[in-house]
Amino acid sequence: MPRVSANGIAIEYESHGDPAAEPLLLVMGLGGQLTLWPIELVEALVARGYHVIRYDNRDVGLSQRFDGAGVPNIPRTVLKAMFGLRPRTAYSLGDMAGDAVGLLDALGIASAHVVGASMGGMISQLLAVHHPGRVRTLTSIMSTTGNRRLPRARPEAMKVLTGRPMSSSLPDAVDYGVKVARTIGSPGYPAEETRLRERIERDYRRGYYPPGIARQMAAIIADGDRRKRLKAITAPTLVIHGQDDPLVPVAGGRDTAAHIAGARLHEIPGMGHDLPVELVEEIADAIAAHAR
Repeated sequence: MPRVSANGIAIEYESHGDPAAEPLLLVMGLGGQLTLWPIELVEALVARGYHVIRYDNRDVGLSQRFDGAGVPNIPRTVLKAMFGLRPRTAYSLGDMAGDAVGLLDALGIASAHVVGASMGGMISQLLAVHHPGRVRTLTSIMSTTGNRRLPRARPEAMKVLTGRPMSSSLPDAVDYGVKVARTIGSPGYPAEETRLRERIERDYRRGYYPPGIARQMAAIIADGDRRKRLKAITAPTLVIHGQDDPLVPVAGGRDTAAHIAGARLHEIPGMGHDLPVELVEEIADAIAAHAR
């Protein structure tokens, strides 16, 4: 796959479809490689007439890693944020939004439809806030505003997200990955076991890198409440959220839509914190209709 210099760092990306078609940029969430976007969804968006670009965020997959920054103390980062102090982090979500802009620059794309999932939704929100001319439309999926008064993740979801496998070996990492997926995934659309294990093993072999997840999580915590910033978004916005999300409850999606002028909310019963293959057509239809 190709790699470019974007925002001063190396970013790995893929492009699908006709480069002359309208560009659509996919921004993945915490610790997720570009491969976490189901290829079925990518192909469905290509079939609807879009040039689809997906990429590895910094510190994940095959994009540049920040080894020299060390691994942050997440409880300490949370504590500082709770008391209104600005935690020191290796980088910010704003920096990650800058990576997206840099990727568009490297590809010669003036503006794109931007679709972000989870942390990728937060990055996409900031992209629309700080670089409005680069965002044709914004779609924020299973994301939130950073409002600390919203319902929190279910205890089991937070526990599995902040936990770790027994070891970094392939079998242990795959087993833990399955546990994570089963805990935060869609109760109405449970992933088929063989497919799930194959996907996790593929991503492990492609770019297993836990330290990057901690640094990305610190960036999320440090970014704080985005509600006031979201009011500056002028891009037409669609918010997609599962009604049964155990990690980012649906209230997060509702709060996002409430703080972006004119935003539309599309809730999906049975959907959790993943992108089930069974929902690909519904999600692709919603994104494409919004982009039109």
